[in-house]
Amino acid sequence: MAFHEMQFPAALSFGSVGGPERRTEIVTLSNGFEERNTPWAHSRRRYDAGIGLRSLNDVANIVAFFEAREGQLHSFRWKDWGDYKSCAPLSEPVSFDQLIGIGDEVTTVIQLGKSYRSGDQSYLRPITKPVEGTVRIAIGGDEMQETIDYTVDFKTGEVIFPHPPDLGVEIRAGFEFDVPVRFDTDIIQTSVSSFRAGDAPNVPIVEVRV
Repeated sequence: MAFHEMQFPAALSFGSVGGPERRTEIVTLSNGFEERNTPWAHSRRRYDAGIGLRSLNDVANIVAFFEAREGQLHSFRWKDWGDYKSCAPLSEPVSFDQLIGIGDEVTTVIQLGKSYRSGDQSYLRPITKPVEGTVRIAIGGDEMQETIDYTVDFKTGEVIFPHPPDLGVEIRAGFEFDVPVRFDTDIIQTSVSSFRAGDAPNVPIVEVRV
């Protein structure tokens, strides 16, 4: 198996349904209280790509993409239209969106991440598939220049600095990103409802760890 650095057709993922999944183990005690635990440090997203299909050409395109990935064998990039930026959905990414690290005069490689906060609680999601050409980095309040002050590994989401940032400075980032996924089925069943309309009612997609 391999990861294909190719994005599922964005026009077909638009209109799909899906979102994060968590796994929680719940034990109900004899006194009625519960003990809850999770084996997952990170959520896993699931989608249904069939919702976004509107024509026979859409069906043909998704079948071609499925065949080229050999079904579930090879994973690929997916644009989650509800969550693909370091900022709010209706804003544009800027270099100060996300705090990704604090300089320690030693570390030269920092993983991109996105923080989800509600009240006093937050979750830091590793971003491993940033979109090329969208990553902006600021150090200590100053925006840096890509290829001179830093480079980005777009296959892993790591930001590489030629020299470690100074002690105590904030390292911030703005970016767009994809979700690493695979098909969650070995069969795509399509139907033709008219000469110009097609239907693929169930095309499950699931996030993979990379």
